[in-house]
Amino acid sequence: MPEIRSLEDLRRLKDEYVENRQARMAASHAQVVVGMGTCGIAAGAQEALRAILDAIEEEDLSGIVVSKTGCAGACEWEPCVEVSIGGGPRATYGKVSPEKARQIIREHVMGSRVVQELVIPG
Repeated sequence: MPEIRSLEDLRRLKDEYVENRQARMAASHAQVVVGMGTCGIAAGAQEALRAILDAIEEEDLSGIVVSKTGCAGACEWEPCVEVSIGGGPRATYGKVSPEKARQIIREHVMGSRVVQELVIPG
């Protein structure tokens, strides 16, 4: 990591990060975001994230950006996973176990079909 000596250095580093992130997102086929707030972790978000990463590796998938976020504000639905394909609408899944995480990768990410029975109502 480059040394930060001034506010300008920090701004430049932030701008580079944002630019790189936008380039990755534009080049990606899908985005998968796992809620990793305290309640999500307590409910099993780390296991769901591991299952997502394992499924992507096992299927040798590319063009998928997997990221973590903090609390999504839906504690009763944790662990939560949000998926969007291309620029399409997002689907937010709740109570995602490792098995459900693999199903989401198979059906939504690979098959472009929202898994309606796992979507948080709202």
